[in-house]
Amino acid sequence: MTRVLVVADEAWARNDVHAALTSPTFELVDHDDPATAAGTAADRGVDAVVVDLQVAAMGGMAVARSVRESAAADGSDSIPVVLLLDRTADEFLAGRSGAAGWVVKPFTAQQLRGAVEGALAQPAE
Repeated sequence: MTRVLVVADEAWARNDVHAALTSPTFELVDHDDPATAAGTAADRGVDAVVVDLQVAAMGGMAVARSVRESAAADGSDSIPVVLLLDRTADEFLAGRSGAAGWVVKPFTAQQLRGAVEGALAQPAE
């Protein structure tokens, strides 16, 4: 089973992720505080993080960088992050953030599952 941390402060965003990923393959862990997402990801032993681009004041790109930096500081494998983008124009910034994947909202279940599975298939850094 793949454990995924879902970082979003809006219920509709969490609901969309749950609708797309709820299956025997995934265990979803909700989290609404981007400032503590990296620590929670490490503490909960998640395999991937899905984060909304617009989460509180920190933002999804900062969460992606924080998760990467936390893993590097601990000497552990990086946890892949998938961003939920608001528009296609944000894809360039998503790539710069170090995210392993992204989808533009609104997304289909197949798109999000594909992004998460693709992120998990990338070699750990």
